[in-house]
Amino acid sequence: MSDVEWAIHAREFANCNCAYGCPCQFNALPTHGNCTAVVGVQIDTGFHGDVKLDGLRVAGVYAWPGPIHLGDGQALAIVDRRADAAQRDALLRILSGQDTTPGATMFNVFASTLSKFHDPVFSDIAFEVDVKKRRATLKVADYIDLRGEPIVNAVTGAEFNGAIVLDGGFEYTRAEMGRGWSKTSGPIQLEFGDTYGQFAELHLNQNGIIH
Repeated sequence: MSDVEWAIHAREFANCNCAYGCPCQFNALPTHGNCTAVVGVQIDTGFHGDVKLDGLRVAGVYAWPGPIHLGDGQALAIVDRRADAAQRDALLRILSGQDTTPGATMFNVFASTLSKFHDPVFSDIAFEVDVKKRRATLKVADYIDLRGEPIVNAVTGAEFNGAIVLDGGFEYTRAEMGRGWSKTSGPIQLEFGDTYGQFAELHLNQNGIIH
């Protein structure tokens, strides 16, 4: 592990192929036996060493043939085209789990389960997320088309308000529950809809969640 210090304060929407609630959040097996996911992150403030990361966006596409902990996964990282060379390098180091205490963040944990990290893409990332309202859109030309919405009551149509709270997590302490629809192209092609979605505030550094 490097001695470089980093931190990000960000907002995230993640959509995976599991049912609402996602058993993986509770150490259970994924709904369909495998895990696929699309994630967007808006960094409000952040740094990696002397490199500022304020205002930049990243996205990721992930696929594992079975439960995440069994490995053999693949991932595609997409980095904001606006990032300069130093910022691109910094973001890719964070996303690939480098400069991080082992097991301290989801970036590091997930990286340890990947057998293929596709060449990163540098592109415009159109991402809007409102954690409290449980709404998000993520579009990356030729790669990602995603939207996130609240869960609604099937009888009344009322929006469902619920959350997952993890005191010992490596990604968030609280995630608002929603649902999402994702379609991806490129090296990892996925399509799923009306499945698990989480809206969360991320406050992380090289040692894990900042409380």
